[in-house]
Amino acid sequence: MVTIRAEQIGKKYRKEWIFRRVDLTLSAGNSYTFVGPNGSGKSTLLQLLAGSLPSTEGKLVYEQNGRPLEPDDWFRQICIAAPYLELVEELTLDELLTFHQTFKPFSAGLTPAMVADRLLLTHARHKEIKYFSSGMKQRVKLGLAFFAEAPVVILDEPTSNLDRQGAAWYQEQVRQLIEPADGRPPRLLLIGSNQPDEYDFCPNVLDVTRWK
Repeated sequence: MVTIRAEQIGKKYRKEWIFRRVDLTLSAGNSYTFVGPNGSGKSTLLQLLAGSLPSTEGKLVYEQNGRPLEPDDWFRQICIAAPYLELVEELTLDELLTFHQTFKPFSAGLTPAMVADRLLLTHARHKEIKYFSSGMKQRVKLGLAFFAEAPVVILDEPTSNLDRQGAAWYQEQVRQLIEPADGRPPRLLLIGSNQPDEYDFCPNVLDVTRWK
């Protein structure tokens, strides 16, 4: 079970503080949504909590079963789906899924073909990603996060580019992260959103403007 602790963390660009004095304990089995106006720092905070951005002040700690993890090992615990993260578009879906599982294995028993089926993209397994629609690409990004074995899942603007069918698919899959039906341990889920439909199941909603 993974826990993330943010201790008085802050981020500054040039002379402007994006946020300061963020104190959080985020633990597996829970979901947390960060809300706030565009430009308020939601994505920056998520990237910082993922360890992909350094903080200007404060300390970030990852613990697994109560024991601190080395920062170099944090990435093994995390899967992220976000608009600013690109897919390798020269690969087919099959090739992308096969490549991805070499560094982020899928949940036990899932093969690339089974993941493609869960993405509702079996018909596109041998098509290059660059020929996918924006909605199909978003489903792939989400699926790589949903179906990997990583205990921490971070979703930034998760239903961007999804149509009604895609949004319904998102709702079905995201709820299984915190209430798994297959006996797997629950994940830690972090969401950045301004769309209530993306987090209406989430009991912990935090407005990032509180840390301005």
